[in-house]
Amino acid sequence: MLKVVEAPVVRRRLIKTSDGAELGGTLILPPFQPRAALVLNGATGVPQSYYQRFARWAATEQGVAVLTYDYRGTGRSLNGSMRDSRATMSDWGLRDNVAARAYLRRAVPDVPLWVMGHSLGAMMLPMQEDLSGIDKVIGVASGLVHHADHPWPYRALALFFWFGIPPVAARLFGYLPGRRLGLGADMPAPAYTEWRRWCTTPSVFAGAVQDSLPTPDWSRSGAPVRLISFTDDDVCPEVCTRRLAAKYGGFADIDFVRPSDVGLRTLGHIGAFARQNDAVWTRLLFGPDEAVPNSTPKHAATV
Repeated sequence: MLKVVEAPVVRRRLIKTSDGAELGGTLILPPFQPRAALVLNGATGVPQSYYQRFARWAATEQGVAVLTYDYRGTGRSLNGSMRDSRATMSDWGLRDNVAARAYLRRAVPDVPLWVMGHSLGAMMLPMQEDLSGIDKVIGVASGLVHHADHPWPYRALALFFWFGIPPVAARLFGYLPGRRLGLGADMPAPAYTEWRRWCTTPSVFAGAVQDSLPTPDWSRSGAPVRLISFTDDDVCPEVCTRRLAAKYGGFADIDFVRPSDVGLRTLGHIGAFARQNDAVWTRLLFGPDEAVPNSTPKHAATV
């Protein structure tokens, strides 16, 4: 018998941050009452559109409402010219993450609140002020990275990215022209500069301290954290994920995933959310041992 899957409810939303920035977001709701609400904090330079297939799957197949959004100064959250944007990576991690989570908590109340952070998206959670109401955190390919952590030959590309043409181009153009350079998405210059300082400082977070960032303290939340490390991830190798796990102060476990564990050849740093790699999505959401919840009885979404 042909399986009929109801379409999710997709709503575009404007999310306002505490300092007045406006973020373009997309709220994807199950066609029935959600069992949980998940905010997906994206990776640096990755638009929210990349996560839409995963979000729709989570909504229709697993009954999880998902909020995606673009960081200020990027994607649908860009106001005006990128060269005029003063957005920093600190803004993304300390303000935008918090605003999106607060919006989702209001929009989909009375269900568990999950946070999924891809790369940067899980890095700064322990520094945030408002950690209330988080039931669990899933960090995907997330860690604290120094350029010496990368294996060769990828390290050569990282050295070029931090010490070659890109920093000169960022000063010249007023933003990082990633597309022109064949290095991914464009990025506001302040965000790139801050990112560069962090990834070229040997102790990693020492660079962040220079920016007067709060001291990480996950004990204020205490929610369980699962950090997923892919064995073929040259951008964020195992050592980087272990370094981040320490910042969660004993509340984090690391789930090491080989692509072959889920029947795939490669995953790398970005690939986990690609449509062709949907075999890993259940592992992302529920882990290697947790049983996937049974279907929820369907009734109209009321959110």
